[in-house]
Amino acid sequence: MKDKNFLGQEPVQKLLVKFAVPSIISMVIGALYNIVDQFFIGHSIGELGNAATNVAFPLSTSCVALALLFGVGGAAAFNLTMGRGKPEKAVFYIGNAAMMLFVSGMILCVVTLVFLKPLLKLFGAPGDVLPYAVEYTGITAFGFPFLVLSTGGGHLVRADGNPRAAMFCNIAGAVINTVLDAVFVFGLQMGMRGAALATVIGQMVAAGMIIANLIKFKTVALSKEHLHMRREYVGFLTRLGVANFFNQIAMMVVQIILNKSLTYYGGMSQYGDAIPLACAGIISKVGMVFFSICIGLSHGMQPIASFNYGAGNYQKVKEVYLLALKIGTLISCIAFFAFQIFPRQIIGLFGDGGSEAYYLFAVRYFRIYMFFVFLNAVQPISSNLFTSIGKPGKGVFLSLTRQILFLLPLIVIFPLFLGIDGIMYAAPIADFVAAVVSGILVRKEFREMNKKIAQKENQACESLL
Repeated sequence: MKDKNFLGQEPVQKLLVKFAVPSIISMVIGALYNIVDQFFIGHSIGELGNAATNVAFPLSTSCVALALLFGVGGAAAFNLTMGRGKPEKAVFYIGNAAMMLFVSGMILCVVTLVFLKPLLKLFGAPGDVLPYAVEYTGITAFGFPFLVLSTGGGHLVRADGNPRAAMFCNIAGAVINTVLDAVFVFGLQMGMRGAALATVIGQMVAAGMIIANLIKFKTVALSKEHLHMRREYVGFLTRLGVANFFNQIAMMVVQIILNKSLTYYGGMSQYGDAIPLACAGIISKVGMVFFSICIGLSHGMQPIASFNYGAGNYQKVKEVYLLALKIGTLISCIAFFAFQIFPRQIIGLFGDGGSEAYYLFAVRYFRIYMFFVFLNAVQPISSNLFTSIGKPGKGVFLSLTRQILFLLPLIVIFPLFLGIDGIMYAAPIADFVAAVVSGILVRKEFREMNKKIAQKENQACESLL
């Protein structure tokens, strides 16, 4: 009973620290998988290697999209159902989500290997970058089932009230990846192939640890029966996870269009086609480390908001959202100052660009593209709030605002008039508008919660009379 109800009884601050800190660490470590490869490849291969990992990045984003679709969806469905006092039904969401994670990862692996070169060309790989991208992705594709399971499974373990275990699974995978990167890339001089092998091995270890934690699930007893996929369970958890899924898919689509635009307009500029592609890839992944903190906050908020909304504790839902937003905004401001003051130093961590034009583009891109980064916590935290309280429609809409509704059209339109500079200015405008829209929708939702709170108070007064 204590395990079942602590989400509704303990203070919001204590709960958010308990769930958000391990979640943030897990998300940052997930983002570091690509950063670590970028570091070793940048120092051993150089500009073309960095460009190759950027071309392959949409496939990693696809893995995260599937992980969030079934992982966050399964966790939200589980916590909502537990909050409504139905543990015998809640356990099916965990089992069904775990199966969908592995199966979807296998499907993505097969599709990638079958259509490897066409996909990489679609993602914007120039002729001199394509061989490196094929070598790297042809190996990392075998790790997709393990990446999806380890990333999404962490949310299921976290929903069980065990966020530290989820964190340690990701840490173990990242540490192994980093150590093997050094051994394979620097020690054995294996280049792109070594970085890819290190990544896959780390993902396999993390997935194995997640499976071990799912087997000993503590809140409810998980058995083989719960792994049998049923339409009602898969359908509901998918609806709850679809906002996070679309957010990642939107990022992937934007990344593909961005790569093509950078290559095309870069070729028409003083920088050439490879420099913008390499620089933008590094900056996107550095930005993802920051953005993963905001996403980790929103995921840490999820079990608290889901359980208390299901239990009718609407005030607590509001409190945890506002606290997460305050912390996210503080972190966003720190990121803003770092990106504005130290862009060249950050870029320099990933190898010598070889020319002043490389650093000139990177610094301008960093400062302009990331200008409104201090607002970037608003949209993911707000989107996940709606997912957490069982309103996926609004969550999906918010997940599409920044990437698809605003950024994508601007990336296409602005360069027609401003050249490659238009790509840089598209992002801050999209960030600002997405934050404003998110604030409007959350404010409206809070008004509805206030009405429900007032109704409960009136009913309590009437019962006393």
